[in-house]
Amino acid sequence: MLDLSIALPIRVQNGGLFISRGIGSHPARTLSSWELIFVERGTLAIREDDVLFYVNAGESLLLKPQSRHIGEGTFPDDLKFYWLHFELLGEGANPALHNAFMTIPQHTTVGSPQYIISLFRQFLHEQENRHRSIALECILLLILQQLAAAASGDSASEEPGVALAWRAQQMIRTRYHLSLSTSQLARELHCNADYLGRVFRRVFNLTLTASIHRQRILAAEKLLVSDSLPLQEVALRCGFNEIGYFRQVFRKHTGLTPAGWKRRYCKEHINSG
Repeated sequence: MLDLSIALPIRVQNGGLFISRGIGSHPARTLSSWELIFVERGTLAIREDDVLFYVNAGESLLLKPQSRHIGEGTFPDDLKFYWLHFELLGEGANPALHNAFMTIPQHTTVGSPQYIISLFRQFLHEQENRHRSIALECILLLILQQLAAAASGDSASEEPGVALAWRAQQMIRTRYHLSLSTSQLARELHCNADYLGRVFRRVFNLTLTASIHRQRILAAEKLLVSDSLPLQEVALRCGFNEIGYFRQVFRKHTGLTPAGWKRRYCKEHINSG
């Protein structure tokens, strides 16, 4: 068997594929290693220290070592993501390595999601081998190269309108509890509403309205289990003026009424303790 001895600046620990069953949440952890997450389907809400990230399909997230990270709310039942833990070797003694690694965006949309998925699948296949090889590190470096390309403008993510779509997404994440609509977002971003809707859907594979609803429902899930608030108050805090419409949207996104979701979550939380 050919044995290649190559000194690489990175060491893989392990990796895996997470497929949600619609229960539980990402545990609170502080790791000594880096963690790379790539979402194939759904949206992962996860907090690193005081920063909350919403990682959508086709997006990656790098979680830094010695930082506390914890999931926000319950895993959506459509969530599917790959994860990978690794170390940088000689990071402290090699500032050039550290600076090069810092050019990789912490949270980004990749230009070729199917290629990233194929690399992760190859990684999982290689991980099953009894004899460890440098293949794992090589595959990881290929994945990181794709993330760096997204930041440098070499990927398809730099198409016209992408920056506009991201600005709209950021507004939705921070102002979901206020009155928001496609026309209002377009006015504030000084663009045509139809154009904004098209580029947003191309980038995130969601309509603006669906993205607003998803953000509001994620917030509602948290309030339903963390506070003893009347349902009307939960709806208002999440941007819904009508409780009937809140129930309708909540059921569409979760498959349950707000009361039914709360009962199920509490039951599972007690049983898992």
